[in-house]
Amino acid sequence: MIDPVLPNGSGTSFPCSSKSLTFPSRPGFGQLGTKCIVKANHFFAQLPDKDLNPYDVTITPEVASRVVNRAIIAELVKVYKESDLGKRLPAYDGRKSLYTAGELPFARKEFIVKLVDEEDTINGPKRVREYKVAIKFVARANLHHLEQFLAGKRADGPKEALQILDIVLRELSVKRFCPVGRSFFSPDIRKPQRLGDGLEAWCGFYQSIRPTQMGLSLNIDMASAAFIEALPVIEFVAQLLGKDVLSRPLSDSDRIKVKKALRGVKVEVTHRRDVRRKYRVCGITTQPTRELVFP
Repeated sequence: MIDPVLPNGSGTSFPCSSKSLTFPSRPGFGQLGTKCIVKANHFFAQLPDKDLNPYDVTITPEVASRVVNRAIIAELVKVYKESDLGKRLPAYDGRKSLYTAGELPFARKEFIVKLVDEEDTINGPKRVREYKVAIKFVARANLHHLEQFLAGKRADGPKEALQILDIVLRELSVKRFCPVGRSFFSPDIRKPQRLGDGLEAWCGFYQSIRPTQMGLSLNIDMASAAFIEALPVIEFVAQLLGKDVLSRPLSDSDRIKVKKALRGVKVEVTHRRDVRRKYRVCGITTQPTRELVFP
């Protein structure tokens, strides 16, 4: 704040207002031109009549993958929804936080969840992994602050409440589509377009909850991203390099290019008959497999 200088040269500080900063409304708008309807990628949303309750989630042993975490919580809900969860259907962020509309019947509780590895074998016995899940009540997320902000009675936006609503609204999309960052993709939304080099374009959408002058708005934008085609690795490498890769070994430059393209890609082995396993590629060898031996 700058002190104004009075004519006599003395400076005087005026006290700041204790009220929130408000801007004057724009006068005389909407009086000229022709009225028309404009379609926008915004969809109005209403606040729930119940407060959202956040819970802290601890999974033991610790899991780094959000996909596995979600599978564990999905199995927990499937087994305990009608009993211990009081028929609540929680929203989960894949890490440490879980939200419900209305409180769960407990403040803290531990569950044993058994997750079957469906990708292990086709006909034989499947591996079962056991996890301990602890769910603990944190604090009720009061949406009154957000209501006041939307009504223009507060100047500061409640980031925590918006973040919780965003997670809740993303819950169904996470289950139905492939999440990448803040966007969701699926080959079922629109037929994938081949891009060459073993890649194809998937159609998807971006969504985010935003406060506006007219209330809460769910912003949805169309999106697209490149995905690796579901095809044999040798065929992918042939498309990537644009030549036959079976007749002769790869050159050093070809090997580096293939290594960059395949690093981190999940592949499924198909040579073990009734056993299905998926692995992530961490690199490729400098020697052909016919020359590799191990004890």
